[in-house]
Amino acid sequence: MKNTNTLKEFAKYTSLNVLGMLGLSCYILADTFFVSQGLGVNGLTALNLAIPIYSLVHGSGLMLGIGGATKYSICKGRENRKITNAIFMNTIYMAAIIAFLFSAAGIFFSGAIAEALGADSAVHAMTNTYLKVILLFAPAFILNDVLICFVRNDGNPRLSMIAMLGGSISNVFLDYLFIFPLRMGIFGAVFATGLAPLISMVILSWHLLKRKHEFHLIKTKPNVSLMRSLLALGFPSLVTEVSSGIVIVVFNVIIGKLAGNTGIAAYGVVANLSLVVVAVFTGIAQGIQPLVSKAHGNGDPAAVKRVVRYAMTAMLILSCVIYICIFLFANPIADLFNQERNALLQKIAVDGLRLYFTGAVPVGFNIILAVFFTSTERVMPAHLMSLLRGLILIIPFAFLLSAIWGVTGVWLAFPTTEWIVSLLGVGLLLLRQRN
Repeated sequence: MKNTNTLKEFAKYTSLNVLGMLGLSCYILADTFFVSQGLGVNGLTALNLAIPIYSLVHGSGLMLGIGGATKYSICKGRENRKITNAIFMNTIYMAAIIAFLFSAAGIFFSGAIAEALGADSAVHAMTNTYLKVILLFAPAFILNDVLICFVRNDGNPRLSMIAMLGGSISNVFLDYLFIFPLRMGIFGAVFATGLAPLISMVILSWHLLKRKHEFHLIKTKPNVSLMRSLLALGFPSLVTEVSSGIVIVVFNVIIGKLAGNTGIAAYGVVANLSLVVVAVFTGIAQGIQPLVSKAHGNGDPAAVKRVVRYAMTAMLILSCVIYICIFLFANPIADLFNQERNALLQKIAVDGLRLYFTGAVPVGFNIILAVFFTSTERVMPAHLMSLLRGLILIIPFAFLLSAIWGVTGVWLAFPTTEWIVSLLGVGLLLLRQRN
């Protein structure tokens, strides 16, 4: 009976979170499609140059949301209800500070950031516009991430999923409306993206209006010690998102030197599809997080093992299906984003899709394992894995392999890194079981 109940809870939380994360990933994917159709190669290049800043904003929101909600769920499992509201309020305090810094950067430094990201004269204006609006909407993105995580850990994964899907569907509709009928260009694309978290929060407000929710706005002083604890738990999520943005910058620079703006646009196709694939595995990982944290708080290691086993099995099946589909349909996928029928863009993108996603299995394994470590309050292995796969290994591999094999080497840097880190993850897991 325990196994059956655990499987039902796993299926409920992960399926809802995978759907929600897929919807959330469509924020940028919808922009990619509509920008490529409406603004061509330069628009796609500008969008890809700006994505790292979106990753930084979203990563900051996830760091606060995942860190705060994980601590919240563990305290609930231990029947420590007095601190749960303090956890929520300290998460909100940190969200306000970080959101203010992002908004200030959007007002004063968006042009300089666009230049630093590699925008040349052909795409600087569009990149600057996208960055400015994304940064001004940072408070909405960050608060939405926090609320989604807390609502999910408060026993309402269905509403979290509906909110994520609601925001994403509205983004797709508004993208089309603003770019084509209203002809608002790149501003229309980013404005639609910025409105999405506001719509999501309207949906989430239903949970806050119900009397059953267990986190509330209260008067409490900021607790520096508690904030450090929340940041430590959420740090791997930040590293995952921020490192993806840094990797995009590095890859843009390398590919730009090897294949120019057309190569950067082709990488935009690969990078944005990668956001969707990673969203699937992140959905599984975030789905098991409340279950693992609660079981850990209750002192039930058998339940923890069952949930993780289910997650790894689902990841393995999905990753194999994903790679087979990408390999078989790489041409039509690239063609969707190649409105100008650029032969060079098509070739680079197709080759990239088939090589890059050979890392599908290890990236899923690494994401789930890092969340497992975090949810059981073992932050150091999670930090190590996140830093290695996000920064320490992939960037040197990108330069080294590209020097040997050109653009092909760039594509191979991602799977090489993920496979190496997954082997390390297995070692860390075995070491944990022995201790």
